[in-house]
Amino acid sequence: MRWTPGEESPDIEDRRGEDDGGGGGGGFGFGPRHIGIGGFIVLLLLSLVFKRNFFALLGGGGSVRPPVSSAAPRQASESPEEKRSEQLVSFVLDDVQNTWARQFANTDHPYQHAKLVLFSNSTESGCGQADAATGPFYCPADHKVYIDLAFYQELKDRFGAPGEFAQAYVLAHEVGHHVQNLLGIDGQVRHLQSSRPAQANALSVRLELQADCLAGVWAHSTEQRGILEKGDVESALGAAAAVGDDRLQRMSSGAIHPERWTHGSSEQRVSWFKTGFDSGDINHCDTFNNKN
Repeated sequence: MRWTPGEESPDIEDRRGEDDGGGGGGGFGFGPRHIGIGGFIVLLLLSLVFKRNFFALLGGGGSVRPPVSSAAPRQASESPEEKRSEQLVSFVLDDVQNTWARQFANTDHPYQHAKLVLFSNSTESGCGQADAATGPFYCPADHKVYIDLAFYQELKDRFGAPGEFAQAYVLAHEVGHHVQNLLGIDGQVRHLQSSRPAQANALSVRLELQADCLAGVWAHSTEQRGILEKGDVESALGAAAAVGDDRLQRMSSGAIHPERWTHGSSEQRVSWFKTGFDSGDINHCDTFNNKN
């Protein structure tokens, strides 16, 4: 991906190096948030071991803690790899949000920027405690994306999805959840999940696949603007395939249970990213009426 390191995005809130304030307690204080890859694996393992649907904890009802101050000190030092990752997410965040601002310009929904919180190990969000094991996620309560940059090394080493555009895909997916929130889609899905608990997982899958499609819409714009390089699309598709529910289940237990999926299969995630990439049109991202 062609990009030039520059100034930090004004939409970044850097909490790395802060005291997480967790005090060793708390427990599951989840509000309505979209968990990341690490969190999915943790909940999946708990569900398999205790034969209980721990994903139900994500439906809300937990205590919602106030976010900590954004005035926390930055890390005293960074490795060159960490610095480049910080500059990359800063560039991608601005590029994704500028793309959506243009997309929203001719609609009745003015685009409101999300914030990106960089943290190390753990921090507080408007949806409760955020920790590195959760992976990147978007919290609709405070309109913020949360990322521990160490996740990108895990994406490469554990999930076999290297490359800067794979990292960009992850962030674009989470901003896709912000777009859903602004359009009211997230709220509608949460209401349906509450009223139709038997369909909660299936609705979650449709929400996540739509975020993949929205990430593809942004990727389409990067191709139009000459930002893409050879291999970038394959890198993003590899990341989408790496975090499919079927692959993660196979990695953790050796068995596949479609009824427990919350994000969609590798094939579905790749397919919907490609739909957004090929069309560049948000209107092609209706995953709720298209069951592919």
